Amino acid sequence: MVAVDKGEGMREHSFMVLVEHRPGVMQQVSSLFSRRRFNIDSITVGATENPDIARMTIRTRGDERILAQIVKQLNKLVPVIKVIDLDPEGTVFRELCLVKISAPTEEKKGQLIQYAQVFRGSIVDVSPKSVTIEITGDMSKIDAFLQLVKPFGIKEVARTGATALQRG
Repeated sequence: MVAVDKGEGMREHSFMVLVEHRPGVMQQVSSLFSRRRFNIDSITVGATENPDIARMTIRTRGDERILAQIVKQLNKLVPVIKVIDLDPEGTVFRELCLVKISAPTEEKKGQLIQYAQVFRGSIVDVSPKSVTIEITGDMSKIDAFLQLVKPFGIKEVARTGATALQRG
């Protein structure tokens, strides 16, 4: 994910937050955002190599003042261990997308299978009238795939949101 300027100093931004891995922590973090009227564009949470710690990747947008406030407020939460402001150049971002696409003919199924191969996707379900494809990559790759298959008729999309690890 690249920090994209959205005008008037607003930009997309990502944070990695290491937290205690216990019930209610995600709710505490999301409540902090809603109380302060900050929007969460995406949030992913999962266990780390240490079963007592979870990693949250939070994508949001704001100006420098808002982003600094987010870091300050996150650090005040008791279950938060560490907040890392992710540098887009030094971070690997990935997202998973499942997309169910209309494919009532064998010809359309064949085209979609070829598109999935080009995007290094996987066919995870085929029915008489649709194909479900799994795509993993950065947001721009997933967005490009969705634009490509849009003319076929997208029936459903499920995206995980970005998850990230720092390089090196």
